[in-house]
Amino acid sequence: MLTISPSINPDIYLVAPGFRALSIYVTGMSIQNPTVGKAALNEACKAVLAGNPEWAEAHLSAWSDVFWEFGAKPKRTPCSAEALHKRVLRDRTIASLSPVVDLYNAVSLRYAIPVGGENIDGYKGIPRLTFALGTEIFDTIKDGKSFTEYPVKGEIIWCDDIGVTRRCWNWKQSIRTRLNVEVRNMWFILESLPQMPIEQLHEAGRMLTDGLERMMPGLWFEVEFIQN
Repeated sequence: MLTISPSINPDIYLVAPGFRALSIYVTGMSIQNPTVGKAALNEACKAVLAGNPEWAEAHLSAWSDVFWEFGAKPKRTPCSAEALHKRVLRDRTIASLSPVVDLYNAVSLRYAIPVGGENIDGYKGIPRLTFALGTEIFDTIKDGKSFTEYPVKGEIIWCDDIGVTRRCWNWKQSIRTRLNVEVRNMWFILESLPQMPIEQLHEAGRMLTDGLERMMPGLWFEVEFIQN
């Protein structure tokens, strides 16, 4: 029985035909091998600079088209995978943040796919991918201080019973649900469009779970494949 099964508004598939995803719930252990994430991140940066994966440009371009479709401006609010990809092409590297974040950023770069990592204990209710009413709260940081903002009506958001957990689909994460080194109950969402080969989506999921198992021996996880 699935511990976490996110809800997808059926109209999402009208904006993003062929959308599919992997939902991965993890009950972790203490981190025993913290260098796993950084090593994966370094290798993923090399892969991007070498022009891999070969379908990256098509997949990221498709995400830009989807963002335009629901009213976002992808040059200002790109999907998370495109933002990381551009940073590597510009700086030739990505700064290390923390072991788990480094690992899921590595997966995002290596497979040109948006990957969200969440502290599921910060949620109230199940994660939901839907269209914003415009009244949902989103907690963030502005000028170094806590700040509350609201999504644009019709914006695609991830949310729960409290408010928005990610704005513009997978662009910007809520402070409330961010991962840190103390978090043990984690939820990851890997989101793809048809321009990414389906077998590569499952391979990306295995890269994440294999890396987490090396990092935190003895963890438990479950994977759900989501499609229309």
